Amino acid sequence: MLEVLAAWADPQGLWGYFPEAPSQVEPTCLALLALAAERERYQALIQRSVTSLCHWQDPDGAFRVRGGREEAVWPTALALLVLEVYETGVEARTRAVRWLLHTAGRKLDDPDAYRRDFDIDPELVGWPWTEGTFSWTEPTCWACLALRRAGYQNHPRVQEGLRMLLDRTFDSGGINSGNRRVFDRPTEPVPSISALMLLTFGGLPDHPRLAATRRYLVEVARRDGDVEHLAWSRLGLQPWRQDSQVAPRLAEIEQRLRDCHALRRQGSLFAPSVVREALTVLALDAQRIEPLLFPNNPSARPCPDSSPERSARSWSERLISSLRGLGIKALGQLRGLPERTSVHIAAVSAYDVDLAAVLQRQYGFFREQVPLKGKRVVLKPNLVEYHRDRVINTDPRFIAAVIELCRREDAAEILVAEGPGHWRNTEYLVEASGLGDVLRRYDVRFVDLNHDEPVAVPNLGRLTGLEFLHLARTVVEADVLISLPKLKTHHWAGVTLSLKNLFGIVPGICYGWPKNELHWRGIEKSIVDIALTRTPDLAIVDGVIGMEGDGPLNGTPVPLGAIVMGTDLVAVDATCCRLMELVPERVGHLALAFRQKLGIVPEERIVQVGQSIRELSRPFETLPRFACLHASPRRAATQPI
Repeated sequence: MLEVLAAWADPQGLWGYFPEAPSQVEPTCLALLALAAERERYQALIQRSVTSLCHWQDPDGAFRVRGGREEAVWPTALALLVLEVYETGVEARTRAVRWLLHTAGRKLDDPDAYRRDFDIDPELVGWPWTEGTFSWTEPTCWACLALRRAGYQNHPRVQEGLRMLLDRTFDSGGINSGNRRVFDRPTEPVPSISALMLLTFGGLPDHPRLAATRRYLVEVARRDGDVEHLAWSRLGLQPWRQDSQVAPRLAEIEQRLRDCHALRRQGSLFAPSVVREALTVLALDAQRIEPLLFPNNPSARPCPDSSPERSARSWSERLISSLRGLGIKALGQLRGLPERTSVHIAAVSAYDVDLAAVLQRQYGFFREQVPLKGKRVVLKPNLVEYHRDRVINTDPRFIAAVIELCRREDAAEILVAEGPGHWRNTEYLVEASGLGDVLRRYDVRFVDLNHDEPVAVPNLGRLTGLEFLHLARTVVEADVLISLPKLKTHHWAGVTLSLKNLFGIVPGICYGWPKNELHWRGIEKSIVDIALTRTPDLAIVDGVIGMEGDGPLNGTPVPLGAIVMGTDLVAVDATCCRLMELVPERVGHLALAFRQKLGIVPEERIVQVGQSIRELSRPFETLPRFACLHASPRRAATQPI
């Protein structure tokens, strides 16, 4: 495995998320950690890589996502950890320590509301994914781990970060990106972050929540066949190997990891992953890696007191930005909408009917506007989390039918691409949801947009105040982009349809997990900004079975029996709202999209093709906070669903 990993390095000794992908800080750091126990064998490569890594450090001490947003600073802790493990780059380490100790997540504006709604202590501050935003568990874990390795375990910032992590850990074990509960609904732990949290606390006093997390990870490793989950579980349990419940399971976990890794190599529809390969090596070599992360007496350096110097934008940069903004505003004023647009509704009783034939009849109304023949088509489904008993994601059978439609229309290339906002382990979600079987059957490649190469594109909305949006290159370069959402209500946006689905085209490496900055800047504004900047060419909504109530995860399935298609995403989503007997004019992002001339909302301007709304509509429940969306407020649930 080390030989394979070393072979994937570029001439500068750096790694991207996938072989031959542009190099990035995170995969480079994980690969270097994997090589650490064999440093003599790979001395030349390591020296070249560490030297190149140091060149990536900015003057203020931060290591930022390469080619991504300036604010995406979360890789700094990983880089510091690597430099500490190799005991090199003293000046670079000092600058990184100074930066980390002077960087913190934003204070929450309404702490009482966060205590009530999310079951966390909002006064505890850790580290953010991106500068100027809130604390999240994964970047806080890496920061605490790196600073502990550098000798700053007793620094107040590290101690507060550790308290924050324990506060956000479930009593029953495990941790997720940040919230224990959302609106009276308990959230669920994520294996990778739970393991990283355990690793972060290695060598520190035990705690009931840490013990519960060990039990949770042992159970994950027992039932789960995902390579990344197994690798993280083995690595996270290593510092706790003396636990009587952990010790007997380590060899078993290692063997399961070897077996699953071999199976994945034999035939995977995913590109080889540098991160997965590095994590596998680290997990199988955990006994030799552990002393490198937690030396007996880490040498503490004097605490840097001065704040890192942050460069301000020059007057010329500010002028260019202002002129660009004026130009975009002028373009927005010139943007026009047709007097009418068409939306097609098809009645479908179940997923086991000939969906491809239904879609082809629908597509006949839009073929001239959106030809697929000879095109590179990117299908963007809605893939959030996987739970066996919940209807959360775009159904794999629905995606299969759209792939079949593209094949019949002679598309030159078909890709399925998604960047989930909750889980980083997209490969697990694809396989667990059943989408992997569909992709293998049709020999279609999947692209993880969260780790795709980011491309800075001028923000054509500017509603969020962001001058540029960083989008995944796969989406930017698509000839045809098709949004394939699941029809659902949503506890933040009211509804999540073809427009909200576009949050998945912004890479997580630039915006974090979850992509909270977009919510913080205004969920309606973010939705419209993204849609204006990269407008999909077609929307096909999976409304065969929808979700009402506490969506997008915890709602109730609703058999609506509809597929909705159109080229105007605003009109498509407005039609879906009417099928749910919700008033689209009252949905914040739809009203804003209409004002920004992104698409049409008024029913009289939407030509209804196929089934009528009246034939298929049925009332959907929402959370009480969205009672205003109903023509009659009686349909709002009196309690969270």
